[in-house]
Amino acid sequence: MSGNFDRTLSREDVLRRRASLLQRLHIDGLLLVLLLVLAAGSLFILYSASGKNWDLVIKQATSFGLGLGAMLVIAQFEPRFMARWVPLGYLGVVALLVAVEVAGHTAMGATRWINIPGVIRFQPSEFMKIIMPMTIAWYLSSRSLPPSIKHTAISLSLILVPFVLILKQPDLGTALLILASGAFVLFIGGLRWRWIIGAVTAVVPIAVAMWYFVLRDYQKQRVLTFLDPESDPLGTGWNIIQSKAAIGSGGVFGKGWLAGTQSHLDFLPESHTDFIIAVLAEEFGLVGVCLLLLVYILLITRGLVITVQAQTLFGKLLAGALTMTFFVYVFVNIGMVSGLLPVVGVPLPFISYGGTSLVTLLSGFGVLMSIHTHRKWIAQV
Repeated sequence: MSGNFDRTLSREDVLRRRASLLQRLHIDGLLLVLLLVLAAGSLFILYSASGKNWDLVIKQATSFGLGLGAMLVIAQFEPRFMARWVPLGYLGVVALLVAVEVAGHTAMGATRWINIPGVIRFQPSEFMKIIMPMTIAWYLSSRSLPPSIKHTAISLSLILVPFVLILKQPDLGTALLILASGAFVLFIGGLRWRWIIGAVTAVVPIAVAMWYFVLRDYQKQRVLTFLDPESDPLGTGWNIIQSKAAIGSGGVFGKGWLAGTQSHLDFLPESHTDFIIAVLAEEFGLVGVCLLLLVYILLITRGLVITVQAQTLFGKLLAGALTMTFFVYVFVNIGMVSGLLPVVGVPLPFISYGGTSLVTLLSGFGVLMSIHTHRKWIAQV
């Protein structure tokens, strides 16, 4: 009896010793490498897109450092620990969104930030991109699936509260991403197809109602510009026209780093934020864009593998929603810049300049790493 016990202990000790340093730190090696590649590429492109502005590059590098630190810390917590604190996190971010509504910082015609002078300025809606799928995953994981009408209605209520608050800022792009991140959890949870079809059918009347009662004039103009950019080539159509020109002029191999004309001659607006992929396409051509897409595809594939291998319902729902939301980020930005979708102000993940967005995205990947590496540790021991 004691001999068997000793042999069991020794086998566990061997398994623990075999665990790599990354496993002991709860870091997924493949995800880490891909994220570091994107970080290096981002700084490389940003230097050109910002007109050789070292201040922006240093700020972006600092944000990457903070984000990687947050990712490492979050990866140490077990998913069940996260689930325990999700409700408090949801209420806290909603409270921050209300604070933005009451006394937020206004810039470029929108009130989206909380500004603590001399300390920090941040965008609370970015945090909701992680908290929202976590909240719905937490709620559904303790209920029977597929979700009933009652549980679906409660989930939608949890989604709509921050959606409305963010829409009022106004920030349509982020509001739609929040809506999508929560909806993905419902979809992965087995939402009945007849309800999905009903929701899709309701899109037309909802869109009409939003056009007349919700969308602001500049948002309506973005939709009209999407349908016909040439209708206002020197106004609202300028961004898309110049973006397409930059993408097309890059050809297969591009003009070379720092040799782009659309961004360096200030034809391309927001070249270091929402339209940064147009700079990439002009300077590195189709080859550069395809390499970036390859890295994105590998990240998304890894996220789907983690989803499939998750051992808990909470982890499976959350990993799937985070991965699908990341895909939507990439799809919407590239579709927007190339003229396939209306301009909604969604940055390109890890490439566009933006501190809060970077930290939030990396935190999301920290959650994915936690789901996967804790699963691996349990499986080994």
